[in-house]
Amino acid sequence: LNFFKLYFFVCLPPGEIAIRVFRACTELGIRTVAVYSEQDTGQMHRQKADEAYLIGKGLPPVGAYLHIPDIIKVAKENDVDAIHPGYGFLSERSDFAQACTDAGVRFIGPSPEVVRKMGDKVEARGIAINAGVPVVPGTDSPISCLQDAQEFSNTYGFPIIFKAAYGGGGRGMRVVRSYEELEENYQRAYSEALAAFGNGALFVEKFIEKPRHIEVQILGDKFGNVIHLYERDCSIQRRHQKVVEIAPAAQLDPHLRDRLTADSVKLAKQVGYENAGTVEFLVDKHGKHYFIEVNSRLQVEHTVTEEITDVDLVHAQIHVAEGKSLPDLGLKQENIRINGCAIQCRVTTEDPARGFQPDTGRIEVFRSGEGMGIRLDSASAFQGAIISPHYDSLLVKVIAHGKDHQTAATKMNRALAEFRIRGVKVKNYHILICIFLRCMH
Repeated sequence: LNFFKLYFFVCLPPGEIAIRVFRACTELGIRTVAVYSEQDTGQMHRQKADEAYLIGKGLPPVGAYLHIPDIIKVAKENDVDAIHPGYGFLSERSDFAQACTDAGVRFIGPSPEVVRKMGDKVEARGIAINAGVPVVPGTDSPISCLQDAQEFSNTYGFPIIFKAAYGGGGRGMRVVRSYEELEENYQRAYSEALAAFGNGALFVEKFIEKPRHIEVQILGDKFGNVIHLYERDCSIQRRHQKVVEIAPAAQLDPHLRDRLTADSVKLAKQVGYENAGTVEFLVDKHGKHYFIEVNSRLQVEHTVTEEITDVDLVHAQIHVAEGKSLPDLGLKQENIRINGCAIQCRVTTEDPARGFQPDTGRIEVFRSGEGMGIRLDSASAFQGAIISPHYDSLLVKVIAHGKDHQTAATKMNRALAEFRIRGVKVKNYHILICIFLRCMH
């Protein structure tokens, strides 16, 4: 694969993660291919790739990036050897992974069967139980009607939470605290899941109040080797969507860290996991952890893990797809060490005055925070960029790395304060600065 063309499927939002992968490929001497919808001819990711092709002619933007036949057609017509799914859209769809395999194109991720198992949250729960990993009490299969949810709440009591069975990212999730809220939230969760993932199936869990959201980065190869790259704390969220991510988790009991990482590796080995993935847990106030899901893809917050371990996760993904083993890459568990602390913030185009609804328009002025210990991952964060209404509101990821949590937080606050963005109404970095000031005090 050292000389293959890497066809990159554009993900959510179309741009930032594509550019991240393109850069890794260029470092490895790999030619890159971008795809774009009719509405995205001006997107920066096109300029960063060696080649770019239109997909989904006549379709709306989201529909274009979900159109598997067009994606496979472009790959086959241009002698593409591998597809990196990034995150969002089709990244956790087993039918897309299978379509790549059937077309003779390598899917840079787990096998289609593992993607299917991990993408079905109910089946993933069953696998975790069989592996001896603790799970939150929940339904064993997607519920078929409102009555199923009522019966669950009668058994376990409120609060409960509806979750989309075939997706994530906070969509299709609704917390219910009383019988009066049950029907409305069931209908809303179903509609959100159907719109976001094409399947409205839901399952129900007991809702854990004010937990820590801890996730463990894993890597597996074709030879059964699995390692972890320690954990990230993603507890600062809005509407079940992550806003700030920290690695390693601050003030985490070492014994709890050992249990979380051991359970993650055990679960991955249970299914023969290959490539990069994330095992997510909730930790309650008593320090008890519960498995919630596996994301069988690269995470938005993979950057903080890279900063503290000095492991390039995209390089590792590509090398594993080539057929190399983790030991071949020098990735042995005893070699993985934590170096300092890293924090990621998401600067987004959202309007606090409208309940953080996404804002659109042209960026007239853009000045970023930079300096020692600051990494910026972006695609549309520049003067003249057009912010589309069709995708996620993420503008730029800001990553700060320092010798400890306090140092990283100080660097982050300074970098965010340097940002100047004009044109779209929102300047959401002010919100993030407030978050950090509260955390520091």
